[in-house]
Amino acid sequence: MLRLLFVFFYMSAYLVYSIPKLKKMQALPEEMSVRDRDFLIHITPQKWSKQIMKMTGSKINVLGENHLPNGPVLLVSNHEGDFDIPLLLGFIKKPFGFISKVEVKKVPILSKWMEIMNCVFLDRRDRRQSVRSIREGISHLKQGHSILIFPEGTRSKGGPIGDFKSGSFRLAKEAKVAIVPISIQGTADVFEKNNRLIKPATITLTICNPISYDEYKEKDLSRVAQDVKGIIQTCQTSKKVA
Repeated sequence: MLRLLFVFFYMSAYLVYSIPKLKKMQALPEEMSVRDRDFLIHITPQKWSKQIMKMTGSKINVLGENHLPNGPVLLVSNHEGDFDIPLLLGFIKKPFGFISKVEVKKVPILSKWMEIMNCVFLDRRDRRQSVRSIREGISHLKQGHSILIFPEGTRSKGGPIGDFKSGSFRLAKEAKVAIVPISIQGTADVFEKNNRLIKPATITLTICNPISYDEYKEKDLSRVAQDVKGIIQTCQTSKKVA
């Protein structure tokens, strides 16, 4: 219980502490390159996220960092638990925004950070808004920003990987960017499997081989979704990533 309280206190306190930095990031000159701007903005969320994961007491193994290509990509990950986002923000060196449920937009400070990180807020109950969100994500990719999606749409809580919804892969196909499959193993052991208490776990984050646009451009979205899920499952059963 104490670990849970410390983590959530830190998360809240750091957000308040970050307000001056947030204002500086919001005031960055527009003529700055997308790459430089994204890396500068990424520093604070990365520090925050790394400390959160450190406070869980977990051991984190990162494999396949050499697989991250330059330029904008669609990062596609399985979704085990609530600590997936801190894990990915803290330990993937490439800056990215992500698709988030629209309810998070109501959270003060956090939502402002997410906006400048080029996150996209999605309301799955509103079809028109969902379409607008997908278009917004495509626009971010075309501008040079990377985006992360969880195509399962919900947490597996450590169970088998669920079906990947094919619609979200429109982001990559219409923006003509590479897809980077990512495997997460162990975050559910931190929280979801412990009656909502935080316990140390061994977590493996694997960046699998990317799929270039030319490799998937002729495939329909459902086939792309199946292929990416298969790659992530293979990464989870492999002992190492080349």
